[in-house]
Amino acid sequence: MESGQSYHIYNHANGSENIFREEENYRFFLQQYDKYLGGVVDTYAYCLIPNHFHLLVGVKDSLDLPGFQNLAGLDKSIAKASEFPITKAFSNFFNSYTKAFNKRYQRKGSLFIKNFKRKPILTESQWQDTFLYIHLNPIKHDFAKELKDWKWSSWKAYQTMEKRSLLNRDFYFNFFDGLDHQNEMIELKKESLINKNFE
Repeated sequence: MESGQSYHIYNHANGSENIFREEENYRFFLQQYDKYLGGVVDTYAYCLIPNHFHLLVGVKDSLDLPGFQNLAGLDKSIAKASEFPITKAFSNFFNSYTKAFNKRYQRKGSLFIKNFKRKPILTESQWQDTFLYIHLNPIKHDFAKELKDWKWSSWKAYQTMEKRSLLNRDFYFNFFDGLDHQNEMIELKKESLINKNFE
């Protein structure tokens, strides 16, 4: 994962389990996500459903990690090491959530599939499609009939831009001209995105 690069990140529960069993799980997941990754990535979109999640993020140029210095001015060989703290931050996040989940439900072992998926976003259309796909995920998996009906995604944050959010919503305007453009595109993309085979 490279500084300044956007990624579609997703992961699934290990086996047939759910990673979210009750509302408090969703809240805790987002709390820990901000704690471990808020200084590492800008988050543009997310969706959490019972057995998996999707994120659209951009790796920050300046990483805010304990004991980790800003990469500005370092030579290329050192800068390449930036992969480690980013991956480590994700690992710490998953471990933190898993430990709390295991304690809460008296279970043992891994909760997530070991290696989370990360797809670099290379084009404007790919960013748009990923943003829309992530928000359409609850409909794809029959957890909601309408986007507004699913509580655990970033969709509502984009419908109420006047409200404070931890999302980086400014970046969104590089790809959409506002809500009307976004809503037009979601109707155009809805069927094709729902039928895509993402994990």
